[in-house]
Amino acid sequence: MSSWGCPHEIKGKCTKVNNLPCDPGMKGCELAGRYVFTSNDEKNKRFREKLARDAAVNKKSD
Repeated sequence: MSSWGCPHEIKGKCTKVNNLPCDPGMKGCELAGRYVFTSNDEKNKRFREKLARDAAVNKKSD
């Protein structure tokens, strides 16, 4: 079995987002907008916006 570890997390703090406690998908996190999170629907807002933009672009090209 394997697991994933964020390269920005050091001792539970995010070095990318002002040393705040690591919360995958939070604003500023490199995972935000790229993946779907089951724990918090607010974190999925950017992902849904991206899907909507992509759908609009694809619809124009049809």
